[in-house]
Formats: sequence, structure tokens, C-alpha cells
Amino acid sequence: MGEFRFRRQHPFGNYVIDFVCLEAMLAVEVDGGQHSENARADAVRTKSLTDAGFEVLRFWNHEVLRDINAVKASIWLTLQRRRRTLPHPHPSLPLEGEGEIIKGD
Repeated sequence: MGEFRFRRQHPFGNYVIDFVCLEAMLAVEVDGGQHSENARADAVRTKSLTDAGFEVLRFWNHEVLRDINAVKASIWLTLQRRRRTLPHPHPSLPLEGEGEIIKGD
């Protein structure tokens, strides 16, 4: 999605995240019917991810299959919001064109 890169089936602790964008710290989970029976385990998993700084988006399988455009729009909006709130990945580096020019002898 744009300049954001996602990894599929990314390991994290004892879990495997369905899709993750590390630079935006966004985890996207796609849940099947079995997850309605495992709500407590999902809540523990989500807490573990949020405690590590991730935002977690969850979608049901049928949402992805029936309305992928709405799912993508939700992910895109979240990425845009996270871009504004996350620190720059290299805060100590000057922006292009800034900083001292050091000339050798």
C-alpha cells in the first residue's frame, strides 16, 4: 500500500501475525469462525501486540472476501493516521539539504 510494505505470516513472540507493517507498527489479523470461540486468547494476543506498540486491526474472513475494498480503505486510513503519530524512523539524521558541509583539506 503506497510506500508501506507488509509481511505475511510474521513471527512475533509465540504468535504469528497474519499481516504486519513494521514501519507503521500495524498488525492486521484476519479471523475465521474459530476466533469467535477463542475471544479470550485473541484478547491476550491483541494486548501483547499493543503493549509492544502495535495497533491491531481485525477483520473477519467474510469481510475480506465480500468487501475487500472496504478492508483496504480501513487499512489505508489507519496507515495515514499512524504515519502522522509515529516518530520519524531516524530522528537524529538531518533532512535532505540540511546539516553541515564538511570539506576535506
